[in-house]
Amino acid sequence: MQVSSTEIIYLIGLCSIIFLIAPVFLIIYVLLYNRRKRKHAEEKVAMQINYENELLRTQMEVQEQTFKTIAYNLHDNIGQLLSLITITLSSVNVNDSYKTAEKISIIEDLTKRSMKEVKALSRLLHGEELLGKGLTAAIEAELDFLQRSDRYKINFTKHADIVFDDSSKAIIVFRLFQEIINNIIQHARATEIFITLEQVAGMYKIIMRDNGVGFDVDQTMTTKTGMGLLNITKRAAMIKGTAYISSVPEHGTVIILNIPITD
Repeated sequence: MQVSSTEIIYLIGLCSIIFLIAPVFLIIYVLLYNRRKRKHAEEKVAMQINYENELLRTQMEVQEQTFKTIAYNLHDNIGQLLSLITITLSSVNVNDSYKTAEKISIIEDLTKRSMKEVKALSRLLHGEELLGKGLTAAIEAELDFLQRSDRYKINFTKHADIVFDDSSKAIIVFRLFQEIINNIIQHARATEIFITLEQVAGMYKIIMRDNGVGFDVDQTMTTKTGMGLLNITKRAAMIKGTAYISSVPEHGTVIILNIPITD
């Protein structure tokens, strides 16, 4: 079977077109791949910058909350104790030896309590050291101060110690804890708070519940007052975790933080 010259020319032309088009497609593919790779790298850098900025903001919030707690304790605890010491001292009658001895005993007790409060404040001032020793220690210190206010009954259950290799992760989780506690103090009108630390299936779980007034979660999330709750979910997502929020009006609130133990 003979092949005509027309068919040969057609085949040659077709092969030429294929050889010309193939490099063009290859070049386009490489350009698109490089563009996607560059875009991915830029997004990764942007995410890292956002994470570092958020971490810095979180660190500042932790410090601010620490200072607020210290100011509150100085005013309401130590300040009150020192006032009682001053009042008791001013009422001492040196001519009445029996009552004087009794009041000196009271002053001694108040002084010891003041020293205990000052030591507790000192531990709080070294919050970074507490986080270095473990997130559990920092949470326990925070709850200890909350307990001292006598406004809440604290029920703390620890099934596992929460310790992260990444200190920045611990800071974010600690701030999440502080933020939820602040919401309870400011809005819940609760008298009892329940905190449970668990470790389940590669996750650290922090369960926080109160017996406060509760609220409508869906409705609150769509208003300005829900910004704090959105911030909690956003920060949990930053460290590949989740924040589950459940609440019923007049039946309190439950917030569950699930944080991966490793990345």
